This record gives sequence, C-alpha cells and structure tokens, in this order.
Amino acid sequence: MSKKTYYISTPIYYPSGKLHIGHSYTTVAADAVSRYKRLKGYDVMFLTGTDEHGQKIQRKAEEKGITPKQYVDEIVSGIKDLWKLMKITNDRFIRTTDDEHVKAVQKIFKQLYDQGDIYKSEYEGWYCTPCESFWTKTQLVDGKCPDCGREVELTKEESYFFKLSKYQDRLIKHIEENPEFIQPVSRQNEMLNNFLRPGLEDIAVSRTTFNWGVPVSFDDKHVVYVWIDALSNYITALGYSAQDDALFRKYWPADVHLVGKEIVRFHTIIWPAMLMALDLPLPKQVYGHGWLLLEGGKMSKSKGNVVDPQILVDKYGLDAIRYFLLREVPFGSDGVFSNEALINRINSDLANDLGNLVSRTVAMIDKYFGGSIPENKVSGEFDSDLISLVKETPAKVEELLDKLQFSTALSEIWKTVSRTNKYIDETMPWVLAKDEANTPRLAQVMYNLAETLRVIAILIQPFMPETPEKIWNQLGITDKSLVEWDKAGEWGVYPVGASVNKGDVIFPRIDLKKELEEIEKMSENAAEAAKAAEPAKAKEPQKTAKAEQAVNQPADETNANLITIDDFAKVDLRVAKVLEAEKVEKADKLLKMKLQVGGEVRQVVSGIAKYYTPEEMVGKTLILVANLKPAKLRGIESQGMILAASDENGLSLVTIDKDMPSGAHVG
Repeated sequence: MSKKTYYISTPIYYPSGKLHIGHSYTTVAADAVSRYKRLKGYDVMFLTGTDEHGQKIQRKAEEKGITPKQYVDEIVSGIKDLWKLMKITNDRFIRTTDDEHVKAVQKIFKQLYDQGDIYKSEYEGWYCTPCESFWTKTQLVDGKCPDCGREVELTKEESYFFKLSKYQDRLIKHIEENPEFIQPVSRQNEMLNNFLRPGLEDIAVSRTTFNWGVPVSFDDKHVVYVWIDALSNYITALGYSAQDDALFRKYWPADVHLVGKEIVRFHTIIWPAMLMALDLPLPKQVYGHGWLLLEGGKMSKSKGNVVDPQILVDKYGLDAIRYFLLREVPFGSDGVFSNEALINRINSDLANDLGNLVSRTVAMIDKYFGGSIPENKVSGEFDSDLISLVKETPAKVEELLDKLQFSTALSEIWKTVSRTNKYIDETMPWVLAKDEANTPRLAQVMYNLAETLRVIAILIQPFMPETPEKIWNQLGITDKSLVEWDKAGEWGVYPVGASVNKGDVIFPRIDLKKELEEIEKMSENAAEAAKAAEPAKAKEPQKTAKAEQAVNQPADETNANLITIDDFAKVDLRVAKVLEAEKVEKADKLLKMKLQVGGEVRQVVSGIAKYYTPEEMVGKTLILVANLKPAKLRGIESQGMILAASDENGLSLVTIDKDMPSGAHVG
C-alpha cells in the first residue's frame, strides 16, 4: 500500500541581498509541517527555491558590473547556506534559471498562446519595478503602488497578455465553494471584495524593455514576464510537460502553498487562473501568513537588535531560534522580532520550563535511584490529572498542526511542560525521599516525569530538530521505536530499568541585561572602527564630509574638535532607500524625497538638486542621520539628513557597497 502524499511549497525567494532572520520565517514554518507529516508517515514533497529573472535583477547586476547570472549565483549560494543552517529539509530547490524550468515555461506560454488565452497587444500602464507589477491608474493608491507604496513609472510597450478576466467568474465560484482554499479567512475576503468582484483585467505576461528572462520561443523580442515564469515553478519542479512527469502525477495538486500576505493576490488569482487555462487542478490551499517585523518596524539601537541568522544561531542555538519564530506569533498575524523578546522567550519557556524540567528529572532519578527507576511503583494523588493531560495533548497538537497553527500547537505542548513542573511541586519528591517507606511512591513519581518527557520530546520534533535527541539521551532511551510519532499517544512506554545520563543543561539561562549590553557593544565596536578611520579623512582637506540637509548655505568646515565614542553613539545612522524624489518649487538646490527606513517612510529635503536629478535618486541606497530633530526648509518638513561628500568639483552621496535592508544600523 502506497503512502499518502503531501506537497508543500514556499514562494521562491527573490534574490535581493543580505538575508536576515525574517527571511527564514516562511521556510521554517514549511519545514515544521514537512517534518510533522513525515513523522505521520506521509510521502512529503517540500519545495523551495529562487525566482531569478526580471528587470530589478538586471539593473542590480548592471550597477555591480557583472552579469545577472553571476549576481544571482552568489545570492542563491547564501540562501542555500541559510537553509542548511536552519536545518530545512526541503526535497527540491528550484531555480528559475534551471534549463528544465526554462523549457517548461516556454511550452506553457506557447500552449496558452495557441489556445487563445494569450494574445499580443500594446500595454500602457503604471509599473512598479520593486514589485514587478503592472497597475491601472484606478488601482494606484495616492498615485503609488498599492502593494508597497513606492513610486510607479508610466510604461508603454508591446506585450503579450493573459486573459485573466476570462476566469473571473470561475475563480469566484471556486473560492466560494471551497472555503479552505484561501486562509486565513481575512485574506479570502480581501481577494473577493478588493479584486475579484470589482472585476479583473487582462495582465501583461511579456516584456521587451529588458532581456533577463525566459525568451518567448516564437517571438525573440519578448521575454516571459514574472507571472508565467515564477508561478509555474510549482509544477515545473515536478517535471510538468517533461518526458518524465512521474513526480507531477504523484504530488500535484499541492496540499498548500505557504506565502507571505503581500503575494496572496498572485497565488490566489493569477496562478489559479493559469491552472484553469491549462486544465489542471488547483492547489488545495494557499495560506497567507503575516510579516515578522523588526521592533518598531526598523532596527533599534537602544535594544541592540541583531538579525543575522548565523549570529543568532551561534549565540542561542538553532532550536531556540526556530522555537521563537514559530511560538512568538500566531501564524497568519503580523509579529515583531527583537533580541529582548527572543531572550525572554528562551529564559521563560526553554530554560525555566523545559530545560529545568529535564535537569530536575534526570538529577532526581540519579540521586534517589542511582540513575535507574525500579519497577516497584505505586500510584497516588495528582497522577491522573497529569496523565490525562499528557494523553490528550498529541491529538490537540495534530489538529492544530493540520491547520498550520504552530504557535497554538506549541502552547498546548507547553501546558504539559508547565503542568509537569507543577507536578514536581505537588508530589515533593525530596520529602518522599526522606522516608524509605515512600520508595515505591517516589519511583512512580519519577516514572511519570520520565514518561511525560518522552512524550514532550516526541511532540516538539517538528519544531526543534536537535532538542528531542538530547532529552532521549539523558533519559537513556536507546530504542527509537519508543519515540515514534504514534507512541506519543501511548502511556507507559518508558522502559523500566533505563539508565539516565546526566548531561549539559539543554537551555542555559541568559542574563538579559548583560546579553543586551554585549549586543549593543557590537554596535559600539563598529562605531569605534569608524572613528579610527577619522584621522585618515582629516588628511584630505580638499574634501569635507557633511550631512546634507538641503540648506542654501555653504558647507561647514571640518570640525577639528575630537569627540568621544559616547558622542558618536548619539548619532543614529540608518540605511535608507529612495522611493521617490521631486524638485522643490522655487528652490534650485532642493530635492524632496521619500525614504524607506525599515518599516517607516521618512520625508527628507536635501540640497542636491544641482548634482542629482529626481530620476537618478529613485532606487538609490543612502545613509540617513535618523535621529536629527525635524526641520522645515521652504515650509517643508525634513525628517533627517542624508550623508554626502563635497569639494570644489561637486558633491557625491555616501552609499554602501553591498545590498543591505533599509533601516539597518550603520556604525
């Protein structure tokens, strides 16, 4: 009898620069589901990968003076390394530059064209480069991209179009008849009320203004636009349209596409319409989760946030990071990441609750029974409450994991952890140990603790791949058949006579104050390194660095007064990306810009109009003095200053030489 199959995918990641812990959120969630389904006996296909084509990639590569393939190769390597670090168990990793994918996309495009679902016309509309999305004027919000809020540009070019409007009624019918298709329900309502019922328009599916993409096989002026290229990965990875399509026939339709809420529209409207046109089944579910944001929507100097996954895993361990990602935020809602919240969660749930429970149990078995529980056992008060809870928990966890409710599932497991710690306080083994007549009862208490830990370790496997083995080793469980998933629902499996092994503390408690000071010191060290470079700059009197706030005044002379590191630390420098720029009326020197700084948008006025046009500024990554008191210039509020260098020959903006997320701390 063949196994039941389960196909889960994450959106293919768009190579855009340095990765932070938020990039792991979707993939860790998908990994937890995949591990759970495998433990349940399913034949799992877990797909992830990278979306590597498009104008944005081509532009970034040109800026760096390399080919688009060279640009994405380096980033893809980093993504794969991150998945190894996070112990992601994906079965396939697809790249949209893979030959097999390119061939399949060309076949799909040609089929849709031949059957009349794709036609050639001319497109004139508003294009958002970061989102790679076309919009009509009525879809814009305040003249900007409705998805990201950035500036759009009017584009006119010959394009092939997909008849999305043709499938509007079928899509509405499918969603209404399949309420589980789009989850959570709030996303379903958004798609129906904001997009489908108001009416769909046909969408452009080819471009001629750049060439980094899959060539249209029958029209070499065109490359296939992102929708048919990127979205098709979910079936091309399985060999759709290839000579060997066994994987496609085995796993499709997908059980769930896990996606961020910002791309739900593409996965629940455009992608299903494409599948309908290809006469293929639709995925069973698209789940649009919320965002994991940095505290306050940006890097916080006062909290000293570190978001580099390698640093976080090195400092706190893989399982602590995975646990935080899956426990802190209800899946589907937005959440906030900070180092303080992470450390508090580690101390509370992992060190105080689970780690302490393991240490106390093993230490007491070792102390009272020489490391091995005797067979003579006597039940007593409090046992039934604990045992009933342990027996009920596995079914609750399964039900919640089937609904992708990771945080709630972990909460149920931790109810058992907390109840077991309370059980120790209720039974007071240290009191029982004082009277030899209580030895049988003491043995029962120790057995109940060990058996409960066996079950807890089984249930945390999908979330924490390293900790269960550590618990079983300390409990002396060597027979792996005793810790299979279905054994979690059985009581009395822990082998009497097993020898416990006192080991290291699984989750050491962290001194919050010292840890945050250490993290902040990392920022200070970077600031000191910057300060050490100051003397070298001072030797170049012909150039002066200044914070350009767009004032109609000459640049100040370099201040020769030395400052302390504390003085320097008061300056909050952030990475900022220019979303839009325009000249200020009746001010020849001034440009007004909107800057993306982490999760917020700042308005900054700067005196650089003689050196940079508004068009040149859009898309640039700058350094912003973020904690400067706002000032009004020509009646326009400026919320910070951008850094620039100037001399008698002109002015040059201070930028960074690698991709960094907006809002990142500089110093």
